[in-house]
Amino acid sequence: MMDRIIELRDSDRGVSPVIGVILMVAITVILAAVIGTFVLGLGDSLQQAPQATLGASDASDEAPVTVGNTAELLEISHNGGDALADGDYRVVITPPGESSIDVHNGTNANPTVTFGSSNNVSLTSDPGEFGVGSTMTVQVGSTTSDYEFDGDWRVRVIHVPSESIVLDETVDVE
Repeated sequence: MMDRIIELRDSDRGVSPVIGVILMVAITVILAAVIGTFVLGLGDSLQQAPQATLGASDASDEAPVTVGNTAELLEISHNGGDALADGDYRVVITPPGESSIDVHNGTNANPTVTFGSSNNVSLTSDPGEFGVGSTMTVQVGSTTSDYEFDGDWRVRVIHVPSESIVLDETVDVE
């Protein structure tokens, strides 16, 4: 009798069917989730960022900007890859020691934005669709006092639909 009890305790026969049922249920749930995602169109809602090579450089004008005048500050160029459709990109500039400024927000192409006490920055040439060979120029102006605009300016171009950063560069403006 003792041999029979030991034999029943050591038996693993009931474990295999239970594990098999658990695996079948898991596979069914995973397949249902994948099929449901495609049926509901959730897989199509993801936008891919364009593959573009952009660059930012110091424009030729020199500091300072005198009262009532403007100077070209930065040039942003499209050197290759996918074009950025008009309205699909933002251009964000961060002056030294200042907060970020949208100079192209995807809908308003050429806003003039005031920063500091009497300075403004704007996009002087808006290419619309920003494709290979296109250039945007950013200018800085002063309204009440001369402004030294030299220093490190951060330039970002952001693809709006995917919220991906296409360009993030710091330019030493002199």
